[in-house]
Amino acid sequence: MTRHPSSTTPRAEPPAGGSARRFDRLREIEGLDPERDCQRIVHLSFGYEFCWDSTKALEFALYRTYCVPGISRLLERTGEFLRHAQRRFDDTALLIAEVCEWGYESGRGREALERINWAHGHYRIANHEFLYVLSTLLYEPIRWIDRYGWRPTCRNERLGYYHFWRGVGILMGIRDIPPSYEAFEAWARAYEDEAFRYHEANRRVGAATRDLFASWYPAPLAPLVRQAVYALLDDAMLEAFGFPRPLPGMRGLVDGTLRLRGRILRRLPPRREPCFFTHRPNRTHPQGYAIGALGPERLIAADRARPADVPARRD
Repeated sequence: MTRHPSSTTPRAEPPAGGSARRFDRLREIEGLDPERDCQRIVHLSFGYEFCWDSTKALEFALYRTYCVPGISRLLERTGEFLRHAQRRFDDTALLIAEVCEWGYESGRGREALERINWAHGHYRIANHEFLYVLSTLLYEPIRWIDRYGWRPTCRNERLGYYHFWRGVGILMGIRDIPPSYEAFEAWARAYEDEAFRYHEANRRVGAATRDLFASWYPAPLAPLVRQAVYALLDDAMLEAFGFPRPLPGMRGLVDGTLRLRGRILRRLPPRREPCFFTHRPNRTHPQGYAIGALGPERLIAADRARPADVPARRD
């Protein structure tokens, strides 16, 4: 089934007799079981409470993974980020958003997860690299939302995110997922301490992504956008990418602007309709997309040309 830009998901209705209040969904989330209801928690949190924040956080979560040379070398070797940066970004974001919107057990969400597994199945990827990427999808949205969102995440949200991404990881065949939220966070921090280091592949993939972000704005603003990107990266990331430190005052400006946005949103009415990345106009797929058509074009072409009884080559 093709997803068109106008598609929407069933929405949570406001309470009968009046408009929804600002904290009604938070109260719903707090009343859910973080393990059993983790897919509902992510749907409400990402689709209603923190639509823009969760999208930006996931962008920077994936960006963070490029500080690991093994990951950036693979991305560089595929050529996708250097030759087809926008498509690679859009397809990845759409697949992740489909899983967050619909869950991972059935329907479009399960189809998207299977598509992710299909793409990864063409490459030799170490389990620890899969595990680290999974950790960024869990913790970076929490850190971003707690810093810049209109409210911080609650305990149930954080645990719900953990169980959600743990469920995703299990279906991806990722082994040795730490058994608790706290244990996984400690593992991820220790992994970064060991794995983050400068490499030329980091710099090239990081620069291609930075320039992609800048390309979304008018050309005269590109230098400012690059500085804003530097301001949002911590020192460990700047060093791993070989990027310069942001100009004096830039971190304070970016931080203050995003915090101000959160304070303004807190005073606005709650969202009535969900707004996932899948609902927004897409640069690569302006007329809509089919989940089965997402992914690197060369892999799609190779699969079409390969006899059914011949396994895919793993690079």
